[in-house]
Amino acid sequence: MDTVQHVFKGTFAHSTHRCALEVLENHILGTDSAGKILFFEDAQEQTRLAQKWGFDEQKIEEFGKSEFIMPGLVDTHIHAPQYSFIGSGMERPLLEWLKHTTFPIEDTYSDLENARNLYSTVVKRTLRNGTTTACYFATIHTDASIVLAEMASQYGQRAFIGKVCMDRNNTYPKYIESTEESIRETKRFVEVLKNKKYERVKPIVTPRFGISCTEKLLNELGKYADEHQLHIQSHISESTAEIEEVLRLFPGYKNYTEVYNKNKLLTNKTVMAHGCYLTDEELHVFREKGAALSHCPNSNISLCSGHLDVQNVLRHKVKMGLGTDVAGGYSISLIDAIRKAIETSKIIFMEKIKRETNKINTNQKGKMAPNEVSGHAKNGTMEMELDYNVLSYKEAFRLATLGGSEALNIDHITGNFEVNKEFDALVINPEAKDSPFEVFSQISKEEMIQRFLYLGDDRNIKAVYVAGRCVVPFPSNA
Repeated sequence: MDTVQHVFKGTFAHSTHRCALEVLENHILGTDSAGKILFFEDAQEQTRLAQKWGFDEQKIEEFGKSEFIMPGLVDTHIHAPQYSFIGSGMERPLLEWLKHTTFPIEDTYSDLENARNLYSTVVKRTLRNGTTTACYFATIHTDASIVLAEMASQYGQRAFIGKVCMDRNNTYPKYIESTEESIRETKRFVEVLKNKKYERVKPIVTPRFGISCTEKLLNELGKYADEHQLHIQSHISESTAEIEEVLRLFPGYKNYTEVYNKNKLLTNKTVMAHGCYLTDEELHVFREKGAALSHCPNSNISLCSGHLDVQNVLRHKVKMGLGTDVAGGYSISLIDAIRKAIETSKIIFMEKIKRETNKINTNQKGKMAPNEVSGHAKNGTMEMELDYNVLSYKEAFRLATLGGSEALNIDHITGNFEVNKEFDALVINPEAKDSPFEVFSQISKEEMIQRFLYLGDDRNIKAVYVAGRCVVPFPSNA
């Protein structure tokens, strides 16, 4: 029988495939030495569980009345080197921002000391903000990308690390590799990480996006990923200017999705960031291939790229998680991504109301009174039902946790508190001394969770666990 390492008691909140937010008060959860969940039951079973698993009831870690435990956050798209200029250049659209801000700074990470200092900071900052799993873009520099993997492993973060591949760069020609070099260095990067045998840090094949990769490079990366069953990440349909340039560079393809699909880069281990302008036909391909989308609402708004209609993606049953997309997104926190995802959904709803209002107003006089969240609108003489539901905070919570693990194809390992999964978790204290919000009266746990998601930040995160190991607070020597 497995030995119990930790036992936690209190309120737990997580998502399942049947329920976007399940709140379980007075529950008890036990983990083994490998960080896997051995049991998760009502605390009324405590004595029986203690007898069965042989743990000391006096050593149970019990959390306070206002505290709750939730799954760790999964950032499905973040550029680690861009943290150094987070919040900069936001006045430019995507392609101009890449040319003037991103590429020149990323090019400096051939300096390994520079890389080590920044990547150490990025990993610690994301962990403090509750990101237990991060899917990172690094740069084209192999050795610096290896440093990022070392930092993630050192601080205990679950991570996918991508050495960026790009064999053309018309806007900043200095930051480029040859096709052969990109392929060779990707293979070296993957082999180095495999030989290091990190438990929870894995390589991910990373063509930057269609504009910066030739067909030969995409094809070779697709074949290599297929041969070794590797994860894949890139960008797709982030802005209209990007789509136009991709179609110009790949005239033989009917759409952006086909560029990746025909080169074996859409698999059940693929996550593509953005997807703001994907057609229903393209979403069908994503569903068919088992590929996922990373919704990056902060970045989409900050760079004026567009809005992703989350509800349409979910209707197509495409896997989806949330991404911060630092530094296109100006916040490193997935809690911000939750809020921006909800806000984006509301913007899309209001745009639909406006379009329908304009249609009606051209045919009859009268003023419509839209219902804020139901998708129902009416005026004095006619009613209209919109086939749209605003994304709820519960659904956004699922996207940031279980949805992210599904997008990265690790939902059999983490994402919620099911038995046999690894315990990736945050301990949340809404009444922390320096909390950014107050709790004035006794409220339900569900309302407490909602307030944290709308108002809380890293000051409310009391502890962070990855695979049963407490990684935040950091050791004094970290």
